[in-house]
Amino acid sequence: MDRLLRLYHEFGQSPWLDNLKRGYITSGELANLAAHGVRGLTSNPTIFQKAIQGSADYDEQFRSLAADDRPVIEDYWSMVLQDIHSALDVFAPVYHQSYGGDGYVSVEVDPGLAHDAAGTESAARHLHTSIARPNLMVKIPATVEGLPAIQQMIAEGRSINVTLIFSLERYQAVMEAYLAGLEQYAATPGADLSKVASVASFFISRVDTEIDQRLDAIGSPEALALRGQGAVAQGKLAYQLFQRTFSGPRWEALRARGAVVQRPLWASTSTKNPAYPDTRYVDELIGPDTVNTLPDATLEAFADHGTLERRVDADVDQAEAAWAGLSAVGVDLDDVAAKLEREGVSSFQKSFDELLGALTTKAAELREKR
Repeated sequence: MDRLLRLYHEFGQSPWLDNLKRGYITSGELANLAAHGVRGLTSNPTIFQKAIQGSADYDEQFRSLAADDRPVIEDYWSMVLQDIHSALDVFAPVYHQSYGGDGYVSVEVDPGLAHDAAGTESAARHLHTSIARPNLMVKIPATVEGLPAIQQMIAEGRSINVTLIFSLERYQAVMEAYLAGLEQYAATPGADLSKVASVASFFISRVDTEIDQRLDAIGSPEALALRGQGAVAQGKLAYQLFQRTFSGPRWEALRARGAVVQRPLWASTSTKNPAYPDTRYVDELIGPDTVNTLPDATLEAFADHGTLERRVDADVDQAEAAWAGLSAVGVDLDDVAAKLEREGVSSFQKSFDELLGALTTKAAELREKR
């Protein structure tokens, strides 16, 4: 765990955990992770599906909830929000000790709203107001429809985790939504910009998985030589955009009012290809003002044998060459991003629907036994 502490204190990157389940809370494991350097937590519908369907930890609560014959979706949110509140308690000391720099817990809006701007805005506002904790981040997907909701939430002084970013162009639009939202909020009487936090979540390993498949299909020596380079290259170019965007007169005016940068967050950092090192998507993207949210196995691997070195802004010329090379050999990077966004939204929706279906069945079985 010493590496996790050093990652933050020496290199300015905050390690967060990309998982949440009831057993982590009741066993004290989450508190132990927080004590050893984990500085926040992210969740999503797939994580909750695995947690709720994969253990008996929720059965007693669900039996009690189902007895009221409420809609199953309300029972789902009751179970999820109990875990979220408990995680918020665990990370509250980190939030206060870092003066709001870390200690955040993220919960995602209903994935069925990914292409519904008004619905997303309403759902995000409801989560913020009903949970009402300063270290909560509500996750909104970076779809075209999500962008106005992101800006509006920031304009209301709410902290947002922007998720499912797969392209540099969309990332630039996400940062613009954050800046424009802060400017709107700054015009509100009594606005405290220092209380607004945001991260922009770039999904890393999925980019390599998709691009590598296309490179294999192209099959030329030039294409095959680029395998495994796309995701890290895009992350490094994203960091360049971040540094450029959060500098200059427009940003300085907001910073003077107390605003903090919207940090890049590297998500999907488990290595899908066994040919690549298991800490690749942590090692290669270390640098200040960033977050890496790690699944359990990746967290353990990095704590055991990760490489502590500032790499996120090293060899940028090589990253630019690799990114340009992908287009040159015939990889349609716009299509890659569009496909990954569709799959990301669909995957979360599928998990959400499957879990609600399983809970509906279980509720019916419980009613029959009454």
